[in-house]
Amino acid sequence: MDYADLIITGALSAAPLSELRGGLLFALAKNVNPLLAFLIAVIANIFAVFLIFLFLDFLHVRLLKFQAYGRCFDYYAARIRNKVANYGKIKYFTLFLFVAIPSPGTGAYTGTLLSWLLGLDRKKSFIAIALGVVAAGFLTLAFLVGLSSLLKM
Repeated sequence: MDYADLIITGALSAAPLSELRGGLLFALAKNVNPLLAFLIAVIANIFAVFLIFLFLDFLHVRLLKFQAYGRCFDYYAARIRNKVANYGKIKYFTLFLFVAIPSPGTGAYTGTLLSWLLGLDRKKSFIAIALGVVAAGFLTLAFLVGLSSLLKM
């Protein structure tokens, strides 16, 4: 087992564009144990959620000094809040489902951004996002292992 492959798996899983899907794909292409790849990818992707919340809080406070940013932020945040207002009590389940769908544009980064924009409770959001990451990891891993088995036939 090459430790560099594990580090790259974690880095890809924490990166915004590749996220979990890219990390798992890389690991399986390098013949890393699927369970180990899953654990590293999920942990790295969940760890990124903390960093994203910190970055958004830090950056937002500084950008609010610019009037154009504040107006633009208020406009788009209000639009998003109006669209999500209908979800009521299932908003955290919806957040979970959004993150759990392993497709482009969904994942921990976008889910965290939505949670932050909507001002959702951090603990509940983190749990929903983390469970979504685990579900997305499982679905992605199952797909990649199945595809790999199919191609070996």
